[in-house]
Amino acid sequence: MSIKIYVPRDSAAVALGANHVAKALQYAIASEGHDAIIVRNGSRGMHWLEPLVEVETPEGRIAYGPVRAADVEPLIEAGLLEGKAGHPLYLGPTEDIPFLKNQTRLTFARCGVTDPLSLTDYEAHGGLKGLRSALSMHAADIVKEVTDSGLRGRGGAGFPTGIKWNTVLHAKAAQKYIVCNADEGDSATFADRMIMEGDPFVLIEGMAIAGLATGATKGYIFTRSEYPLAIEMFNAAIEIARAAGILGPSVLGSHHAFDMEMRVGAGAYVCGEETSLLNALEGKRGVVRAKPPLPALEGLFGKPTVVNNVISLASVPIILDEGAEYYRDFGMGRSRGTIPIQIAGNAKYTGLFETAFGLTLGEIVENIGGGTATGRPIKAAQVGGPLGAFFPPALFDTPFDYEAFAARGGLIGHAGITVFDDSADMLKMARFAFEFCAIESCGKCTPCRIGSTRGVEVIDRIAAGIEPKKSLELVTDLCNTMKFGSLCALGGFTPYPVMSAITHFPDDFVGAAKLEAAE
Repeated sequence: MSIKIYVPRDSAAVALGANHVAKALQYAIASEGHDAIIVRNGSRGMHWLEPLVEVETPEGRIAYGPVRAADVEPLIEAGLLEGKAGHPLYLGPTEDIPFLKNQTRLTFARCGVTDPLSLTDYEAHGGLKGLRSALSMHAADIVKEVTDSGLRGRGGAGFPTGIKWNTVLHAKAAQKYIVCNADEGDSATFADRMIMEGDPFVLIEGMAIAGLATGATKGYIFTRSEYPLAIEMFNAAIEIARAAGILGPSVLGSHHAFDMEMRVGAGAYVCGEETSLLNALEGKRGVVRAKPPLPALEGLFGKPTVVNNVISLASVPIILDEGAEYYRDFGMGRSRGTIPIQIAGNAKYTGLFETAFGLTLGEIVENIGGGTATGRPIKAAQVGGPLGAFFPPALFDTPFDYEAFAARGGLIGHAGITVFDDSADMLKMARFAFEFCAIESCGKCTPCRIGSTRGVEVIDRIAAGIEPKKSLELVTDLCNTMKFGSLCALGGFTPYPVMSAITHFPDDFVGAAKLEAAE
């Protein structure tokens, strides 16, 4: 039997040279007559080790990394094909790498393990069990299972998934839709992309289950043009699933129909908001819709529509396979199951870490992330993308839980964490939040459109030492207006980074004022 060598085709690995490594390996195998094949898998999510090369041995998979094309010949000479430890890049059994070993992988159980476009691999690792289970159930029972699991939206405010599905189930309409929000625009987030590139069938399965549960027969997945590899992989997976009868007029031979297609947006951040996304899907400008009506009642083309994030839908198959109680046993409080935490910025160990809710922010940043890459003290961690609050080390005892973060003026959002060391200027970060909102605003509502622009101007006045006390009061008032007056979370959440920066790092804002007073 041929030796299997795994080289990720994930965008992060490709950006770091994985394609060159794969070509070098292919050349070495062919020219030296080795009996080996290369499998382009997804990423394991340990980005500081990419490209991570694994070789399958009788004792399990052995990892080497980070590998460059120039390392291939020396690695083979040192016994890579036998999984030997004769090279400095040898990491040992992949599953024993602490970053991976300490995870609880449910949603990402196959990511980096299987060939992403092999249905045989997918089923061999538990795939389609959830869908087959759902096919044996009544729609209301599927919804109840998801509701009882405690699954909440993994893309924003954490709205209970089962409640949304139940609304669509009971809505009266000849046509209903499942829409997957894969417009992953937050900084420090890459979980959606990793699923689409590394385990696309789990998302297809989750969307099909959602269709069975609500009576929807058509699904759309909306992503951004900046994800060309994810688009290519997912479209290929749809064709494979359709040919295998997973999608189409008869899902796995049943009387249920469900099909889907991918749509690509131009990368507008506001299209991550569900109503803007629906407008874009309809071929309209991506602007926010007023609510009500809710998308669950009048969504895509005016029909009842489930709009869920990638991770929410990709978590559904494990719930239908193992049961609601199994999934609910992970987590804390009202935050149940697991969450794929994405660690980025100035961190030593960047990547995706799936775990049950409940670890403290400090455990994630300091222990799992290894502190800063620069070795300097941590100044802050921003959780929840560019609109997330900045948490200082004094708040690192906060559990990773929706309610715990909300109680301290933060939000989990898509679970992206950006780490900053003590060289960061938080006044500049507050200015960036306003500037980001000004650039990305759809322009429909005044608090977001005008407030963000005025915010940049006022922060610049503070930086220049112009009436800093009065300007800080004005920023506070401006943030209050944006938070409660904006139509969507873009304007409504911009105050989180601004006010947390002012609250927790006042010295970065009063420095200019002290300088003015001294003069």
